Amino acid sequence: MANWLRISSRTVANHIKKRMNKEFMGGAVHVNQSSGLWWGLNRGGPVSDRNRRHMDPLAWNRATLLCVQRFKTTLAEKQHDSFLSSDSDDDNQSVDFPGGKVSYTSEMSFISESSQTRVPCYRVLEDDGDLISDCDFQQVSKEDAVKMYSNMVTLQIMDNIFYEAQRQGRISFYLTSAGEEAISIASAAALSEQDIILPQYREPGVLLWRGFTLQEFADQCFGNKADYGKGRQMPIHYGSKKHNFFTISSPIATQLPQAAGIAYSLKMDNKKACVVSYIGDGGTSEGDFHAGLNFAAVMEAPVIFFCRNNGWAISTNVSEQFRSDGIVVKGRAYGIRSIRVDGNDALAVYSAVSAAREMAINEQRPILIEALTYRVGHHSTSDDSTKYRQLDEIVYWKKARNPVNRFRNWVQNIGWWSEQQETQLRNSVRKQLLEAIQVAEKTEKPPLSELFTDVYDHPPSNLEEQEKHLRETVTRHPKDYPSDISV
Repeated sequence: MANWLRISSRTVANHIKKRMNKEFMGGAVHVNQSSGLWWGLNRGGPVSDRNRRHMDPLAWNRATLLCVQRFKTTLAEKQHDSFLSSDSDDDNQSVDFPGGKVSYTSEMSFISESSQTRVPCYRVLEDDGDLISDCDFQQVSKEDAVKMYSNMVTLQIMDNIFYEAQRQGRISFYLTSAGEEAISIASAAALSEQDIILPQYREPGVLLWRGFTLQEFADQCFGNKADYGKGRQMPIHYGSKKHNFFTISSPIATQLPQAAGIAYSLKMDNKKACVVSYIGDGGTSEGDFHAGLNFAAVMEAPVIFFCRNNGWAISTNVSEQFRSDGIVVKGRAYGIRSIRVDGNDALAVYSAVSAAREMAINEQRPILIEALTYRVGHHSTSDDSTKYRQLDEIVYWKKARNPVNRFRNWVQNIGWWSEQQETQLRNSVRKQLLEAIQVAEKTEKPPLSELFTDVYDHPPSNLEEQEKHLRETVTRHPKDYPSDISV
């Protein structure tokens, strides 16, 4: 029989015993409290001793063999063929097709559309912040834990204030991370500054962790001269070359194929870094999701695809979006190791991303992470989510499953946080944000000419004609254009 990736030191019996049901959007999933992070099929590449403990055994049968993907490395080829040819007593009953040998059977059997049980969800903290007994997780220092919590509070306050600023008409658009604060900040804490980020639009926590200031956030939202995008982007479309954070792009999922390509360039340059690309559950319905994963798998690119499955693609529930068991099972179809994690558990996210990063870099492979969470806020300031979901549901997740409160209880229980620190932090952040908004509002807007720069070295004649026509229009109708923009 082929060599199988084994579970950690705990026995299978204990592993199953420790699973418990939790209700997420899409149905109940088992909560895996041990180190058995659910990873997909090993592609034949080397697995480090440290990472081997994160591998769960996978149940396979002959029908399942039909969907096994063959990989190009010599080691993978040997292990793959050995596995296929030793599945039964009829070791020689296999046929060599393009892509490798496949065993055959006289019994007609279709692969089931889904497994009988959902893929378990890895977690470390209970909903009240208590550490699950005998759990396995990546240790975090006091300094990092306090910074993680402080950033989560900062993001929470920033979202509230900027959301109100939009409602007051001071900025044109905003989008919060309410209910998902642990995902961006805990994942950022597990990464290196050299790792490249391709975000969607609920990852300002990554920038916070890397040192992006509240003033920089405010300047972008107000689109002034200090904005690195020169006022061309919508609010919350942040970007920072200094922090290896690609500018957010509104079209959904376009960043995934880009992430695969960037990761492949890191591989070619022998860089000890990886790429992390974030996406929501709605983005997995885009073709770019599948193209990105397949490209990364075939090219063995060191990239982590991080999916925030918050139950809603704007107003489309996951039950109306796909029939699979969420996102995690899609990784195996492309030969990508995968894990499902509780996205409201900061320690679980931190542990999973730490392990995923090590695998991606040391083993040169893509990893898929699905974080189960819930979008407490509206999709954006253009949305009213009470039109398509129950208010009781929102209140439940906001209070009972709040990731910020959950992590605060943990850091406070172990003596790393106090009520005094909580009061000081919240007062300080609120003061800094209000001051940043005042400065951003008073800062001059970029001149009209910036609309036509940074694309061509020498502007073509048609672009020059457009600029001339725009200036003439503004001059004829000055009341129809903002008076604080230099022509």
